[in-house]
Amino acid sequence: MGGRKRQTKKKTPGVRAAATETADAPAWVPAPDEILDSRMTAFMQLVRESGARGVIDYPSLYEWSIEHPERFWPAVWRFCSVVADDEERRQSRSRGAAPKQRKPFADVVVGLDRMAPPDPELGPRWFTGARLNFAENLLRHARDAQMGARPAIVAWNERGRQRSLTFAELRDEVARVARAMREHGIVAGDRIAGFMPNVPEAIIAMLAAASLGAIWSSCSPDFGVKGVLDRFGQIEPRILFCADGYRYAGKEIDSLERVRDIVAELPSLERVVVVPYLSTDPDARLIRRAVGWRDFAPAEPFPLIDYERLPFDHPLYILYSSGTTGLPKCMVHGAGGTLLQHLKEMALHTDLGPDDRLFYFTTCGWMMWNWMVSALALGTTLVIYDGAPLSPEPAILWDMAEAEQITVFGTSAKYLALSEKAGVEPARTHDLPALKAILSTGSPLAAHSYDYVYRAVKPAVRLSSVSGGTDIVSCFALGNPIAPVWRGELQTRGLGMKVEIWDDAGHPVRGQAGELVCTMPFPSMPVAFWRDPDGAKYRAAYFDHFPNVWRHGDWAELTEHDGLIIHGRSDATLNPGGVRIGTAEIYRQVEQLEDVVESLAIEQTLSDAESRVVLFVRLREGLTLDDALEDRIRQRIREHTSPHHVPKKIVQVTDLPRTISGKISELAVREVVHGRPVRNADALANPASLALFRDLPELRS
Repeated sequence: MGGRKRQTKKKTPGVRAAATETADAPAWVPAPDEILDSRMTAFMQLVRESGARGVIDYPSLYEWSIEHPERFWPAVWRFCSVVADDEERRQSRSRGAAPKQRKPFADVVVGLDRMAPPDPELGPRWFTGARLNFAENLLRHARDAQMGARPAIVAWNERGRQRSLTFAELRDEVARVARAMREHGIVAGDRIAGFMPNVPEAIIAMLAAASLGAIWSSCSPDFGVKGVLDRFGQIEPRILFCADGYRYAGKEIDSLERVRDIVAELPSLERVVVVPYLSTDPDARLIRRAVGWRDFAPAEPFPLIDYERLPFDHPLYILYSSGTTGLPKCMVHGAGGTLLQHLKEMALHTDLGPDDRLFYFTTCGWMMWNWMVSALALGTTLVIYDGAPLSPEPAILWDMAEAEQITVFGTSAKYLALSEKAGVEPARTHDLPALKAILSTGSPLAAHSYDYVYRAVKPAVRLSSVSGGTDIVSCFALGNPIAPVWRGELQTRGLGMKVEIWDDAGHPVRGQAGELVCTMPFPSMPVAFWRDPDGAKYRAAYFDHFPNVWRHGDWAELTEHDGLIIHGRSDATLNPGGVRIGTAEIYRQVEQLEDVVESLAIEQTLSDAESRVVLFVRLREGLTLDDALEDRIRQRIREHTSPHHVPKKIVQVTDLPRTISGKISELAVREVVHGRPVRNADALANPASLALFRDLPELRS
């Protein structure tokens, strides 16, 4: 990675402010030497040396990054030492001629003013002269003898540490699988699918596919058959990687029966590769064209990988929308945009490097898996975990963090809230000297969860709530290692991301809630939707509301500290009496009550002129909703929000529907309550829970 040499002296850790629970003081501030030694500071120095004299702090760096994208993104490229080729120079070498001299990055971006064109071929295109390979960038450290001997992946599950792979070992595994794919006839553009737990083989198979220019797409093994077919059936993969099963909450769950049913409905499949996980020798004889992992890619030495360097926007991943409102949308993400965006977010906003160990609690069906894997390009060690986050013991992930000396711990807002309810207090029970940052995403992080982290996890840690999505395989709002953390706020808008909050009329606002939009192209926009030749589905997803402006679907607020507050999804906002309310504003208050585990709010329409807020609550085991608890819930909401937020009806349920990635689905509940069909209940992790909301007598009056 570029930039000045990193300091190796012991740092003074950032500190928790004295008044964490007040609005006039930050929850955490970085120490001076943390700021000085950060990669963000090194990057600013690089930018100043390149001529941007006015860049003296983060606000000025951010403004420069959105005013000069043609200079900013090449600066990230150089700072993170992207491995790539230039098309003109490549052709000159192939002819045996001396390469012509040309200005580096002459074609940084074409069509910067055309964010949503009628023709997708005329839209913004980045680094049109560059050719690169994603896997080559992630595996480049294996070439160095010292780095090659360092751990690249450390794998855990509910039973503890399972295995470790060095960068050199990872490269050799990828080389063997890539050779097997090539011998099978896999070429650039072919689709390779994974129905896998979060194990090293999933990363190996993805990198092998990427090395050839094939497109990787994955689902986690808790998907049902129809959910998998709704996704993979659209993209027609040639090879499917799967495991014989997985473990969750102490149970062993077989996958092969579902794999057999999936394979029977995917005529495009030519090979199924079965990874042993529950068993050392799984029986795959009932699955058409199945072969074992080691039979597919024998464990003989094969140290070389012939990387296919392809155009910047050559497809790398196909990711999927949740699919709760219809067939999942297939979002195609390019190799260059994904790599460059992830390097920016990891090196600058997360301050990751070769001395770090990154963990993110995720499955292969959530975009955070794709995000996490990119840290290999920085020489960072990945610590991966497969299993339940609070099983077999509530502190299992903190046991792992202590044992592996994790420096950046990534999780979800829901995990932190449930950990607080479960009484998990790592600050008292674990030794976490290496931990410098905690990342949270998946849903808005409530202010009380900031208090919990600084009280019960670690006082001197940067807590960065981040927000983006599958749509951009990255983030709009991120952490900032050189800025304070303010309670209840995401630290900053991402560099190079021209993010604004707009009111309904399309005017930028600050200090009030509105639509989160991005008004300028960025490299990690999808290069296309699958089977969308004229771009109609793509434009409808993001650009119908505000012409030529990306509307992300988050209801958010820009704060006086230039941070963000996410109030929930804009399509799930409540509008009783004409006042628009984000659901997260209600959840933040209700879930601070000890008796409430989690909650879900919808607006129930009673007539053309009348509607009401309905709140569903899941309580701690053994508790029953009574008048006293209802009164406490309403009082809490009224005192800390407004009378408009107070639900007219509160109903106890035993479960809430959630997507595979763990997000509660307000839209599915809203449809059931109103007697409308949920168009794709198979996209939910627990579709049976919808029955809990059907024909409720409490909602008839």
